[in-house]
Amino acid sequence: MRRLLLRVFLVLALPVLLLLAWWVASDGSTQVYWPPLRTILRTFPDVWTGERLRADVLPSVLRLLAGYGTAAVAGVALGTLIGSHRRVRAVCEPVLEFLRAVPPPVLVPVIMLFAGIGDTMKIVVIASGCVWPVLLNTVEGVRAVDPVMLDTARCYGITGPARLRHLVLRGASPQIFAGLRQALSLGIILMVISEMFAASDGIGFTIVQFQRGFAIPGMWTGILVLGLLGFLLSVVFRLVERRVLDWYHGLRASARRSP
Repeated sequence: MRRLLLRVFLVLALPVLLLLAWWVASDGSTQVYWPPLRTILRTFPDVWTGERLRADVLPSVLRLLAGYGTAAVAGVALGTLIGSHRRVRAVCEPVLEFLRAVPPPVLVPVIMLFAGIGDTMKIVVIASGCVWPVLLNTVEGVRAVDPVMLDTARCYGITGPARLRHLVLRGASPQIFAGLRQALSLGIILMVISEMFAASDGIGFTIVQFQRGFAIPGMWTGILVLGLLGFLLSVVFRLVERRVLDWYHGLRASARRSP
């Protein structure tokens, strides 16, 4: 119980301190674009009602999950293929480095030409940016699998899907989850950017509408919603990561305890 309370304290201490600092720094503000935090918090329940959550937050989350899931599947599949074969990696590496260097927001106008301005465009934008951390980390994770273990599996006749599932993907999973963690934060950014370009709903669209209508406290409440959404998704991701990589964290803990 004490350990749980300590963990909760460590998680909440810094956000609470930052909010207190924001409250104190903005308390006497009379600027239009820098309203006091108390004004923003007072506006929050009036803006983000249940209807607005269904109309704006839910579509954004669904697009994010669709694009992120697509990037995760494609990144792990292609990364495993490229990381497992040296010749494939040699052929693909120059192209991958070129495409990775192109900022995903730059592709939004191009994607709009082919996918229109609907949900498909937003999902493709999110997936096109999120795929690179997953892909590159998967490649490095697969390449780092212990060659002795690969030879041992080959000697025991463990090949095909069993070798891929129980050895390659399992050995590369810590690196894969590192890429998934990076892709999650990038996906939230691309979700907002895609909704600011062309949309009729979503968190990014709502923030822009408030800004254009000079509803500045409402605009700030949208930024708070994004922060809360990012925090909740991060918590869920850590729970999933902890469960999937329980064996890995156990190995690290035992290695630290050993003399």
